[in-house]
Amino acid sequence: MNEFTLSPTLNPQRVFILRKSEIEKRFDPFYYVPELLELEKKILAKRPKRLRDFVIKISSGATPKTTESEKYYTDQENGIPFLRVQNLSPTGVLEFSDCKYINPETHAGMLKRSQVTAGDLLVKITGVGRMAVASVAPEGFIGNINQHVCVIKTGSKEISETVAAFLNSDIGEKLASRRSTGGTRPALDYPALLSIPIIADKRIFKITKTVIDQKQKNESEAEKLLSGIDEYLLKELGITLPNAIDNTLKNRIFTRTLKEIANNRFDPYFHQKKFTDNLDVIAKGKYPVKPLREIIAGNLIKGNLPTQDEKGGEYSVVQINSIKADGTIDLNDLVTSKKIFSKPQKLEKGDILVVITGATIGKLAYWDYMGQYYLGGDIVKFQTNGLANNSFVYNFLRCGIIQTEIKRNITGATNGHLAPDDIKHILIPVPNPEKQIEIANHITEIKQQAQLLKDRTKEALMQASRAIEDILLN
Repeated sequence: MNEFTLSPTLNPQRVFILRKSEIEKRFDPFYYVPELLELEKKILAKRPKRLRDFVIKISSGATPKTTESEKYYTDQENGIPFLRVQNLSPTGVLEFSDCKYINPETHAGMLKRSQVTAGDLLVKITGVGRMAVASVAPEGFIGNINQHVCVIKTGSKEISETVAAFLNSDIGEKLASRRSTGGTRPALDYPALLSIPIIADKRIFKITKTVIDQKQKNESEAEKLLSGIDEYLLKELGITLPNAIDNTLKNRIFTRTLKEIANNRFDPYFHQKKFTDNLDVIAKGKYPVKPLREIIAGNLIKGNLPTQDEKGGEYSVVQINSIKADGTIDLNDLVTSKKIFSKPQKLEKGDILVVITGATIGKLAYWDYMGQYYLGGDIVKFQTNGLANNSFVYNFLRCGIIQTEIKRNITGATNGHLAPDDIKHILIPVPNPEKQIEIANHITEIKQQAQLLKDRTKEALMQASRAIEDILLN
């Protein structure tokens, strides 16, 4: 190969030459990036075990159809946690803020082979971003997983935590990514996953444990800040929550006049006293109220879900699962589509998004991003007119009393639906514009303070990564 030379101006990590004898089973260039080859040589020199050496049993899950949500899914109170990639964390601790729940029948039947119990190691095997993100099921945990995660039974929580700490290190992630295949959606098959070298050094977990403790402290403080938003908002609007009603038989029996139910729904659930009480206290607040339809600019705009034939184009589509529980949007794993969107379906700064069907019906998001993105299926969006501030209305719709009202308006037994007209009926207090902006800005400041606390965890993770790298390579 002496006749081949590369220009010194080229990046040797991007352009390089291999001998035929150096090529193993894979032919894709990424597998042979010199930096990754050198890293693996250094790790192998320490005579590590492979992930397979820690595995007693391994399996991955599946995703029950969301179009049959009534058959498979349920709420937190009655369900089993159904873990997805977003529930795994580089700290090794499971995140439940955006967790779905399946019913016990699905857990024990359709997904029996992928059940998760305390001490199990959970590893991300499919998706963009970091590969092999790993978390450990806590004490007393019972759950399940979808097809993008695998569950590994190692025999003990201590082993799982030690392995997870290595996989979550930058070195572990690079070794995992080197083995992934697939272009638009990288994946680790079992042979590739189980071949990852693992240095089971307890010092790594000790460093990670320090980060976990700091993370939990930061998140506790952040949650305290965020939980005070409703109290602040309702106080500023002069809305006093009604007293909770005891769930006795006497309180569950009520009457309504024909006038009260005329031109409305006839099912008893809709007319419960707790709902009418909520509407009363909103109407009795400091400020006049208007139905949402009177403060919307134009009309509710419905999104579009690309078919299989339409996928793969230049348009990035925000779907239901792109919307996180905190109202932000994950832009890292969007469906792309060919040109099937109208101009109004393009997302604009200040848009308020509402999920109108599916397992996360009623979830809200606020579009505050730059770029060319379009609204996906089962979501509507709107902006307010001159009577209201977008951010103020969005924050009011997210408060507990209105979330209850949104759930009240869901119809359909097998697959819930929020009709646009029902959304338009929701009552919104309308202070003067200056007051709306003051409230919106204060809530934004609270969220920013909470985010700063979360960012401290990211910085601590970076410092831990450097300390772990020092242990592994020096």
